Amino acid sequence: MIKKFIPITLIHKIKSILYYGDRYFCPLCNYSSKDLKKIGFDIEVLRQKEVIGGGHRNAGCPICDSTDRERLVYTYLSKKLNIFKKSKDLKILHLAPERSLSRVLFSFGFNHYICGDLYTEGYSYPDYVQNMNVLDIPYEDNYFDVILCNHLLEHVPDDLNAMKELYRVLAKGGKAILQVPISKNSDETFEDFSITDPKEREAVFGQYDHVRIYGQDYVQRLTSAGFVVERTNISGEFPKYGLATDEDIFIGNK
Repeated sequence: MIKKFIPITLIHKIKSILYYGDRYFCPLCNYSSKDLKKIGFDIEVLRQKEVIGGGHRNAGCPICDSTDRERLVYTYLSKKLNIFKKSKDLKILHLAPERSLSRVLFSFGFNHYICGDLYTEGYSYPDYVQNMNVLDIPYEDNYFDVILCNHLLEHVPDDLNAMKELYRVLAKGGKAILQVPISKNSDETFEDFSITDPKEREAVFGQYDHVRIYGQDYVQRLTSAGFVVERTNISGEFPKYGLATDEDIFIGNK
């Protein structure tokens, strides 16, 4: 209750003092810290299936609240694609945009940075986020140079058609970053659409609004939608960024 009456700027100042150190560096807010915040949930199925990109872990920036998943995507965009050195006319689609990552991308001033999410009742969205369904993206074929779809597809029952729609709007020569929570020890994706109760979904899939846990066949699912998939891991190159060491990046090329 006391926290409600403390100005947010003071909270950030206190955090910046308590966490200050040189073990980690957040590329989104340029803060150096001795540790990261706990994020995620300790759910048995996530441990059993060794789900990458999920579970309870030290992965949150104490200042800007960015997660390991956001920092991974940002690092790939900035260090591998070098998008901040390219034309501001680059067309970028960011679906279900994370707040820390989208703030940085929006503030850079790209002329065609489009954010979309399927509006959920009771949730507050920034003004620049459009109400958009990944199954029906309101843009023409071959429109976007870069697509960011970070931990969204596990929420979508008809994920194959969502993948096909992402492929449709991706420009030839473009790249789509297509991250999902994925099981290290499962060859095949597990899904059961008869499970609709939120508590049961949490127990079976690791989150109340997830409909599957992807297995190592995720690449084949993307390929069936048309993508030429590149799977790579860059965490070892940036040890201070607090990235998940075993989280690969899945890039869909067209």
